Amino acid sequence: MSMLNLNLPALASSLVKSRTTTTATTTAQQCYIHPVVLFSILDHYLRRNDNQDRVIGTLLGVRSDDGRVVEIRSCFAVPHFETNDQVEVDMEHHRSMYALHKKASSREQIVGWYATGNKLSKYAALIQDFYSREAAPFNAVHLVMDTELSSGELGIKCLQGSPVGAGAHPENCLFLPLAHELQYPDAELTALQAAADSSEGLESLVSDMEQLERTIEELHSMLERVSEYVSGVCNGTSKANNVVGKYLMDMLAVVPKVDTKQFSTLFQSHLQDILMVAYLTNLTRAQLNITDRLQRIV
Repeated sequence: MSMLNLNLPALASSLVKSRTTTTATTTAQQCYIHPVVLFSILDHYLRRNDNQDRVIGTLLGVRSDDGRVVEIRSCFAVPHFETNDQVEVDMEHHRSMYALHKKASSREQIVGWYATGNKLSKYAALIQDFYSREAAPFNAVHLVMDTELSSGELGIKCLQGSPVGAGAHPENCLFLPLAHELQYPDAELTALQAAADSSEGLESLVSDMEQLERTIEELHSMLERVSEYVSGVCNGTSKANNVVGKYLMDMLAVVPKVDTKQFSTLFQSHLQDILMVAYLTNLTRAQLNITDRLQRIV
């Protein structure tokens, strides 16, 4: 097994010329995190060994062209072992998992690493140096999750390393806070809403018609808010906002102008096509079931 051994420098290491490392030049300014990343980290922490106080892993995602915006989409665990003098990271597992992940999601790349705990580990700077080289030419993002609930909640912090001192030593790293925000894709948002609405943690998913009804009600509520805002601006009771007005104009410009009768005709035609496809699907399923039963009888 290929292990990466990271040792803390001795007290007299300042008198010895150390190996210089390549530092990342592009730092991030905003980080977006998918909820599935947090659940994966929690699952990794709950499945840790009895003698482990914390766990670490690799963060995967995408970056903007200039590297200033990072979107963390997934992660995977990396086995490691810590002692008072060094930390060992399973590099073979790290590279194998990353190679497999690239086959499934070719666009995602290494953007940083995560760790659990309510404070930074003394090996954080050394691990940050390794992941910065993996994510080069960008700086690696370090996500820290407080699984001990020291502040009464599940705290999340995003950090990025900045080299300090005259020499380019791996241990000379200062972690600076990075603005972060949770991003909810539509598929994950539906599951999170179902989990939040459940009082006992178990709730059956709503049907398609119920979900459509909720979506229409939310859309109707948003249209009423916009209508009240526009009416208030026209009447002079509300203050106009140029940014909101431009956004509404751009949104209305995208909506095609269709006559009411023409829209009704198109909707009915589309609905009939959907019903026909559903009917043919059920008919095909019934024929396959009948064929399967006849083959069993024969």
